[in-house]
Amino acid sequence: MLLNCNSCQKKFIVPDSAITISGRLVQCGSCGSKWTQYPSKNNKLKKTETVGNIQLKEKKITKNKSTVQKPRVKKNLYTPEYLKKKYGLSIGGTNNTTNNEIMNDGKNKNSFGFYSWLFIFLIFIITIFGILDLTKEMIILKFSSSEIYISYLYEVIEIVKISIIEFVNQFNN
Repeated sequence: MLLNCNSCQKKFIVPDSAITISGRLVQCGSCGSKWTQYPSKNNKLKKTETVGNIQLKEKKITKNKSTVQKPRVKKNLYTPEYLKKKYGLSIGGTNNTTNNEIMNDGKNKNSFGFYSWLFIFLIFIITIFGILDLTKEMIILKFSSSEIYISYLYEVIEIVKISIIEFVNQFNN
């Protein structure tokens, strides 16, 4: 809609939907004068119709042809068809298998987690130190130069053991 200021005759372009049938208070951006603008006569207005007890609101029909926007189609990202197509997941009865059947199928591999591997590693290290402790004298007799290294290794293990015990005792007191 084209508006003309009454004071300075400046012209403004305003969307048709901004001016309602009851009018709107507008202000000139140039001179600052204010006036109430009503819709122009080139827009046809449909009068209110009453159907039974229901009164229909007024509808504006404009002469201007505007581009018709197609409504957006929203994709539901959680439909079983979409999940099957995109990720290969089957949800909700498309496959007549239950969770127990899937678990017992043998296709799922049971793997160790981090703590399982850590536990196995600690058992392995303790076993190696135990075997080394049992065979310490035999190794020293066969390789006399290794006596210093083995004694240092056991001193370090004792220091670590004492440190851990002291650390635990600090929180117990």
